[in-house]
Amino acid sequence: MFDNPIIRELFGVVAPEQVPGLPWWPLLLVIVALIVINIVNNRLAPQSHTLLWAFGSSVLLIAIGLLDGNTWTDLGLSWRYWIPGLIWAGLSIGVITLFYLIGASFGRTRKAFEDERNAVLSGGTVAFRALVEVPFGTVLLEEIAFRSVLFAMLARRYGLVWAIVISSILFGLWHVLPSIGTHEQNPALNSMVGGGLRGNILTVAGSVLGTALAGVVFAGLRVVSGSVLGPMGLHWATNGLGYTFSWAIIRWRRGRPK
Repeated sequence: MFDNPIIRELFGVVAPEQVPGLPWWPLLLVIVALIVINIVNNRLAPQSHTLLWAFGSSVLLIAIGLLDGNTWTDLGLSWRYWIPGLIWAGLSIGVITLFYLIGASFGRTRKAFEDERNAVLSGGTVAFRALVEVPFGTVLLEEIAFRSVLFAMLARRYGLVWAIVISSILFGLWHVLPSIGTHEQNPALNSMVGGGLRGNILTVAGSVLGTALAGVVFAGLRVVSGSVLGPMGLHWATNGLGYTFSWAIIRWRRGRPK
C-alpha cells in the first residue's frame, strides 16, 4: 500500500533539511516583523484594510523566506504537494464539521459557541467573514507566517522538533492581543474564568496555551502533507465554521419558542 506515491506522500515526513552555520539575524528579522504585523493587525489597521494588510504581510514574509535560501518546498508552497495538502485539508474540514455538529447537539457544550459578538451580525456578514475574511485575512497570513516561513527557517537552523516547538510557542503568543477581553462576549467562557483582571489573565493564558497546542497540530499537518494547504484547511474549519455555528446557534436560540 505504501508503495503508492500518493499514500507515501500523505503519510511521509516533508521538512527542510538542517543546515549548519546559517546566520541567526534573518530569523530575528522575521520575528520582529511578526511583532509589528501583530500590533498593526490588532491595534492600528482599520478593519476595512485587513485583507490588504494580510496579503501584503504574507508577500513580505515569503520574500524574506526566499532570500534566506529556502526553496518553495521548504516553505510548504511547492505545487508538488498540493494534492496531499488538499486531501489533508479536506479530511480536517470533515473532522471539525463533525466535532462542531456533535458539540452543538448538546445543551452543555452548545453554550461554548454562544459568542455575543456574532449575535448582531447578518447572515451576509457571517458568510463574508467565514468565506473571505477568515481564509484570506487570518488563515493565509498566519499559515504563511508560522507554518511556512518561520517553520522553514527554524527547521533549517535547529531541526524539525525545535521548529515545531518554537513556531507553536510563538503562534500562541501571537494570540495575546486578540484574546484580551474576549471572555466578556462569551457567556460560557465568562462563567469559567470570571470577570475583571483575573478573568482577562486566565482568558489570555488559556488562549496562548490553546493556540500553541493547535500550532503543534498545524505543524504536524504541514510535515505529513508537505504543504501549508493541510494546516490551512484545519485552521479555516476551526475559525470559519466556528463563526457559522456560533451565529446559527444564537439565532436558533433566540427564535425558538420560550
